[in-house]
Amino acid sequence: MSKKALKQDLRASLFIMPFLITYMIFTIFPIIKGLEMSLYEWTLVRKLEFVGLENYQKMLGDSKFWRTLWNTTLFVIFTTPTMVILALILALLANMRTRLQTFFRSAFFIPSILSVAVISFLTVFMLQPYTGLVNTVLHSIGIEAEPFWTTDTVLAWITIVVVTLWWTVGFNMILFLAGLQDIPGSLYEASEIDGATPWQQFLHITLPQLIPIGRIVLLLQILASYKVFAQILLITEGGPNGATRPLIQYIYEVGFTQNNLGYAATMSYALFFLLLILSIIQLRSQRLEEK
Repeated sequence: MSKKALKQDLRASLFIMPFLITYMIFTIFPIIKGLEMSLYEWTLVRKLEFVGLENYQKMLGDSKFWRTLWNTTLFVIFTTPTMVILALILALLANMRTRLQTFFRSAFFIPSILSVAVISFLTVFMLQPYTGLVNTVLHSIGIEAEPFWTTDTVLAWITIVVVTLWWTVGFNMILFLAGLQDIPGSLYEASEIDGATPWQQFLHITLPQLIPIGRIVLLLQILASYKVFAQILLITEGGPNGATRPLIQYIYEVGFTQNNLGYAATMSYALFFLLLILSIIQLRSQRLEEK
């Protein structure tokens, strides 16, 4: 290696070093520390004793762990396909060349900049059983029932799913919108000359061109949905009777309410490996399709 190349590498390292140090401190070190904690009996105050794989054995026999994991998986099943389809539809609307284009883009994206505390407070306020906006509207159109949106299992799931979709669809819409704008206009012009209809253009040009970004949206949505926590905690508190309690809420309760950080770290690693496996499957399937 020449001296000039060495100097260039050293200069580049100076720019990379701040990020690398920050990444090591806030990402790599917590991962290693969490693995250590999962092998110990560990409280909020101090490390007590080495227990090896006992925490993992306990997790396998913990019915609450499996129930909350199933609740989280249900949330993923409910939200992921709906989110991808809805984000694509909104991106198509936002990509239309009309006077409302700017309005569509702003209206669809603005909710995603709100904090989870804000959207949760608005949801609880609007869904009050007797005085909330939603039930008032239902009364005005002749529906006399008083739905208890956060205490009925089915209605609680509907509430959480709808709120999450409204709150987060804007980000995925932006990703699809970027993909739409990257499609060469010449493809549509050539198809028009050949007599293709708008629906045929969508099926044979738009959708195939959006497959790469669609895979990214799908993977990001699965990962985000498995990490759901705050909106459920603030809206239903995991109720009724734990029917909507996600895995991360259970991890939080075990770690900071029951003062058992070792077992909480064990369940966190179980979630980590689950997401890692899902990511690997998604990426490998993408590579196989590309070949």
